[in-house]
Amino acid sequence: MPGLKPPRTQLAPILFEPMNSILLNHIIKLLKVSADTKNLRLGKIIHTHLLVTNQTSIGTNITPLNSLISLYVKCNQISIAQKVFETMPERNLVSWCSLMAGYLQTGFSLEVLKLFKNMTLVDSWRPNEYIFAVVFSACSHSGKALEGRQCHGYVFKSGLVFHQYVKNALINMYSKFLDVEGAMRVFSLVPGNDVFSYNSVLNGLLEQGFLNEGVKVLERMMGECVEWDSVTYVTVFGLCACLKDLKLGLQVHGRILKSDVELDVFVNSAIINMYGKCKEIFNARKAFDGLQVRNVVVWTGIMTAYFQNGCFEEALNLFSEMKLDDISPNEFTFAVMLNSTAGLSALRHGDVLYGEIAKSGFKDHIIVGNALINMYAKCGNIEAASKVFSDMMYRDSITWNVMISGYSHHGLGKEAIAVFQDMLAVGECPNYVTFVGVLSACSHLGLVKEGLYYLNQVMRQVGVEPGLEHYTCVVGLLSKAGLLDEAEKFLRSIPVKWDVIAWRTLLSACHVHRNYGFGRRIAEFVLEMDPNDVGTYTLLSNIFAKAKRWDGVVKIRKLMRDRNIKKEPGVSWIDIRNVIHVFVSEDCQHPESSQIYEKVKELLARIKPLGYVPDVSAVLHDVEEEQKEDYLSYHSEKLAIAYGLLQTPLEAPICVFKNLRMCDDCHSAVKLISKVTNRMIIVRDANRFHSFQTGCCSCADYW
Repeated sequence: MPGLKPPRTQLAPILFEPMNSILLNHIIKLLKVSADTKNLRLGKIIHTHLLVTNQTSIGTNITPLNSLISLYVKCNQISIAQKVFETMPERNLVSWCSLMAGYLQTGFSLEVLKLFKNMTLVDSWRPNEYIFAVVFSACSHSGKALEGRQCHGYVFKSGLVFHQYVKNALINMYSKFLDVEGAMRVFSLVPGNDVFSYNSVLNGLLEQGFLNEGVKVLERMMGECVEWDSVTYVTVFGLCACLKDLKLGLQVHGRILKSDVELDVFVNSAIINMYGKCKEIFNARKAFDGLQVRNVVVWTGIMTAYFQNGCFEEALNLFSEMKLDDISPNEFTFAVMLNSTAGLSALRHGDVLYGEIAKSGFKDHIIVGNALINMYAKCGNIEAASKVFSDMMYRDSITWNVMISGYSHHGLGKEAIAVFQDMLAVGECPNYVTFVGVLSACSHLGLVKEGLYYLNQVMRQVGVEPGLEHYTCVVGLLSKAGLLDEAEKFLRSIPVKWDVIAWRTLLSACHVHRNYGFGRRIAEFVLEMDPNDVGTYTLLSNIFAKAKRWDGVVKIRKLMRDRNIKKEPGVSWIDIRNVIHVFVSEDCQHPESSQIYEKVKELLARIKPLGYVPDVSAVLHDVEEEQKEDYLSYHSEKLAIAYGLLQTPLEAPICVFKNLRMCDDCHSAVKLISKVTNRMIIVRDANRFHSFQTGCCSCADYW
């Protein structure tokens, strides 16, 4: 239209004037603005102008080309940055450093080292402190320890190590290499520490478990009055959590509230984690409730805190609240939920979670697979756990350990040993936890020679130092084999601080092998160690009862009354269509108790022709025989099993959980009940899983 003029942009007077030094400065400033704002379109316009005006081939104009590299790096266009770099007629250290930094930021650490070699060997440039800061970071990300140490030697000889960012990069590199000594050497010998130096050292010490050293570094940091940033607080809260030092944690929390540091998602998660580890779930929840913005990390943190404190149901309830808040779970959330489900032995809930995991696409994450195996194993479905294990595309040491432990806990020693052999075959190195499961499996199978070989030979070969748990498994191994004297000699000869559990393992074996005199002597020794151990009183009372030493039974019960020691009542529970039904001995509170009692009577009548005789030996002697049998008939696990048979389909396995050790009479009865009903009955007691099928139990009558 006549009278209209073409629009003019702010770039026009700059880009279309003859090139001079003022214009060049404007272009460099514009490139910087483009890079800072990630305005790739504007940057490309300027790049085009430089090409059109032939400003990319003039050797003296390196600065705009370096600015172009910086632009493309910040806009995540590393390939274009590389092309600009390659076409440069001349380069300086800034050119090399900009491209190296770009490759580092985009995760191509090896390309950084390749550029560094070309710069020093081909172009004969002497690197400066900025180059080395990038190179050390590249070494730490790519795990190139040898190259990192070689560069350390260079900066030490050249004096570049005294630059703060070089020193910080060195400390960070050694920390990433898990070389705490190397990091501490640089930290201590090179003068000048800032907040980044302290953060790197504290984080390295924390990750490697050097907690006391971490406290000393923290004290030094406070002595030098170094100002903390958010990374410092996250690391120090992590240190408090590992130390379970609530007092220090409260002090740090008070400090951050007084500071100007922003309480971002990482800091809040660290606070919640600290209170959770210190068993202050109220403070953890208070910190969580005070947040206005919550993401999946914070939600997972508070769920983890509840899980770690045994509040499994509360953790699962939070999962429902999170979904109502329109927050999608991640793999860590699902892992916590599965482990909480395992804590409740809520198999049906675990199945529902598995369905959600499959739909959400997290099934192939290792942490989720490990939690699934653990959940199914602890909920009594070892076959489902085995299937998850077999279907996993990737496995780590935890995967192998949880499967070995699962089989072992179910009494499937052969399967546990087979998984261990597969673990060795694929080159996965066993660790401390692995051998606890392996030795436990040997104990279930009675493999004394093999168990001692694993303890004395294999563990030494792979560099695992035996600990209390391993030695306790060996005590169980010797005890199950009836080698009670050898087990006692082992307990007295190994220089380790034994706990009550190890000695009670031997005491339990005395009860099973009916060596009552030996058992009384061991029990007296255990009660000297811990006069309040209720399990020892119970076992000793049963030993006296089996030996028909009723005076001993009365004496033990009087001793318990005098010391105000109360035996935990036996409780059994079963999950029927997502409803938990709880039973105690001779329970009449259940709404269907009359049908349950009739079912128990029917089952006992059916198994008596198969040889079932009530084991009344442990029942008080001043009770009539008929009363003794009635008392045994309605133990909590029998009631739960009877209800399961009434309420579940004929083919379905029955899974019952009990808080105490299963008594001898119930064990004998349930073996025969599994035979007459042709059902698999799984009972998890305080010691292990019992899988009853066709008249046999997976524990081989030793538990």
